[in-house]
Formats: sequence, structure tokens, C-alpha cells
Amino acid sequence: MGTTTTGAPPGTALTWSLRGRGPDDLPVVADPAVPDGPAEGAGRGVRVCVVDSGVEGDHPLVGPLAGSWVVVKDEATGEAEVLPTTTGDTCGHGTACAGIIRRTAPECEITSVRVLGERFSGTGDVLLAGLRWAVDQGFDLINLSLSTTRTRFAHHLHELADRAYFARTVLVASAHNTPVESFPWRFASVLSVGSHQEDDPVHLYNPSPPVEFFAPGQNVTVPWLGGATIRTTGNSFATPYITGLSARLLSARPRMTPFQLKSALYLSAANVTLAPRHHLPAGEASDDSEN
Repeated sequence: MGTTTTGAPPGTALTWSLRGRGPDDLPVVADPAVPDGPAEGAGRGVRVCVVDSGVEGDHPLVGPLAGSWVVVKDEATGEAEVLPTTTGDTCGHGTACAGIIRRTAPECEITSVRVLGERFSGTGDVLLAGLRWAVDQGFDLINLSLSTTRTRFAHHLHELADRAYFARTVLVASAHNTPVESFPWRFASVLSVGSHQEDDPVHLYNPSPPVEFFAPGQNVTVPWLGGATIRTTGNSFATPYITGLSARLLSARPRMTPFQLKSALYLSAANVTLAPRHHLPAGEASDDSEN
């Protein structure tokens, strides 16, 4: 027999059922409308964590970091620990992602957690440790421009993604660049991103999931090591664009839940148009199957 948690404050526990309470007992304050686009906010007040290869914090296109951390694995015990670091970026990938976020949402707060080494090397357990730490810190957004093909980590990543979702931490995850099974971008509780080749800085909604959104990520200019910039391609670089847009939306509408954020991104996508409602007489049904 389960325990009903109807008396818990919103956001503190899952509620399996609701008994003896009505609409007046569950007030929800909603914004009057979903914004047409993310231009209202510049990211101020939004905390973003980049789980990647580290970030070059003094890069002129990245700006100051709120913090820099690294996952260190004890070779003897196998335990992973998240520690402060000044080592920066091991391969440039995290700096590129942080720079795109900064360019898109210049006033957001960016923290780096390094889980990748040189030549983009990394392990699933280190990724899990870094992501778990980021979720526990309660960041508003976590940019994850990487994934793992190791199915043995899928269950733990799924649990983490769901925990983040219910805690109002949005995990923005990159789809794999090749058609292989990888995680966590495949999970419905994350915001999944692929790249498009349009020059315009717009995002698109994908009507044929599993990937949900496309953003600029092909032949884009990004910051790199040593204060430099390069042009590169990959879903990795479309993902921080969506993270930046999300930061702008959350800056303008801080009460947004992950569900509402996805809806706002959907409604503001360049390829989505709102069709007029057809009002039918009472008792008539509409069949749009042939439209």
C-alpha cells in the first residue's frame, strides 16, 4: 500500500494520488501568456552548468565563470569526487559550448564541470558523477554536449534525468552525430538537440522525434583554446544554442517548469505556425486525419 503525499509543498515530493482536495487547494500562478520568443531576457539570474571538457574561463568570448570543477577518480577505490580546479579546458570542446551559451544569453551565470580529458576521452562513471553533482547543486540548466553508447549506464542516467526534471533542472542534451543508440538524449525528461545548416540563428521543432529541436551547429564559429576561434560542425554546438535560448526564457519567466519551457521553445520555433481554431456546433466532431 502506497503513501499519499498530498500535504507536501509543491516540488518537494511526487504525489501519487489526490484525495479530499479540490482546485482551490492547489493554486498555481501562471504567466498570462507564453512569450513569442526568447528575446525578453538576457539570462540574468539563470544558473547554467556546462558538463564537458572544462572551460577556459579567461577566454574573451566566454567571460568569467561562477565556478570550475573537475571529477577526479581514485584509482585504488574507483570512487569519483568533484573538486574545485583551475586547470581550464583539456581540448576546447567545453570552451566552445560555454562561448555559444554566453553569446546567446550574455547575462547568465556559467559553471564548468570537467568530465572529459584530452582528445575527448572519458568514462561513463565519471560522466555520471559530474552530472549527479550538477543535478544536486540545483542548476537551472545543465548543458550536456556529449553522450555515452554504453547501455550499462542508461538506467542510472535515466534516473538522474528524471530527478532533474522534477527538481526543475533542465538537462539539455546533444543527440549523437551518427545514428547509434546513445544516452541521455533519448530520454523524454531531457531537452534533446540536433543541428541544422541554416545560417540564420533560429531553432526548429522536429515533428518526427526522438530528437526534439534543431539549432545552428554546422560550420559555426566558436571560441577555442588560447583565446582563439575556429569553425566547426556537430550537434554538440547546436545544444548550447538551445541552452542559451532556454536561459533567456527562464530569465524572463523564472517560474517556468521544464514542461513549460519545452512548450515555449516549441511555440517560438521558426517552423511552427499557429493554425486558427475551427469552432464546431455542439455535438459535431472534427476529423483532421486527411488534412
